[in-house]
Amino acid sequence: MARLPYADLTHPEVSPLVEQIVAERGSVLHLYQMLLQSPPVARGWLNHLTGIRHNSSLAGDVREMVIMRVAIINGAPYEAEQHAPIALKEGMTQAQLDELAAWESSSLFSDKERAVLAYTDAMTRHVQVPDDVFANVQSYFEPRQLVELTATVATYNMVSRFLEALQIHSGDARKT
Repeated sequence: MARLPYADLTHPEVSPLVEQIVAERGSVLHLYQMLLQSPPVARGWLNHLTGIRHNSSLAGDVREMVIMRVAIINGAPYEAEQHAPIALKEGMTQAQLDELAAWESSSLFSDKERAVLAYTDAMTRHVQVPDDVFANVQSYFEPRQLVELTATVATYNMVSRFLEALQIHSGDARKT
């Protein structure tokens, strides 16, 4: 159970944001129902995540592989549950998802994917990225895509840390 109550979606202050979230995401997920405790934060979060997920030039399979890897490293099951189906739709295989926790010993990832995963691991585990890891990932991306990749790793670290600090999980009962 979450550490804080979920926001009341019928409260007049959050109604416009609820409508926007439903229009963009289909429903108000647990994450957004918690964020709606602070409408300004929820609005900024929604705009930021829309940019990362829907307006980036980064390939969907790369984006989702990064999100899933961050979720694994940070022990964020809600994030993984939400993104596994998206990862499959974007082109990751179930076998890749199954081996993502031990990607370094897997043969299922291309050199480019391995460079992305090493970069994701360095950013997530250590914050600072060694020069050789950066040089390797940089060889696969134009500057815009590298900025978008970096922003994706950073953003989903933020997401998993928010989820886990407040213990937000898929089975939580929510207000309607």
